[in-house]
Amino acid sequence: MNLARRRFWHLAAGANALVAMRHVAWAQAYPSRPITIIEPFAAGGPLDTIGRIIAERMQVSLGQPVIVENVPGASGTLGIGRVARATPDGYTISHGSTPTHVFNGAIFKLPFDVENDFQPISPIEAARW
Repeated sequence: MNLARRRFWHLAAGANALVAMRHVAWAQAYPSRPITIIEPFAAGGPLDTIGRIIAERMQVSLGQPVIVENVPGASGTLGIGRVARATPDGYTISHGSTPTHVFNGAIFKLPFDVENDFQPISPIEAARW
């Protein structure tokens, strides 16, 4: 009799867990479409070169195309502004640097908030001061 009662409680707990699990949202596989890296400076410069090397390695490891798009102008503000206006889904990222994310915010009035509109992913290169 004790074994049957224990089995009943185990089955009841399992049924409750299944009911609770149906409300859990399962994450989609990332990435499921191409990723765009916005380089805020002209093609051929040091940041662009590093960005293209990273994009090539991301493409191999993630199995999705990684597009590097150069959007130069206004000391990098045009490219960074484009990333700030993009949907925050992780498919449009920028290669930020001290001039674009620190100096421009301190000197100019920007149409975006550098502190709240961006989330850092990873440091790429070490500062050489």
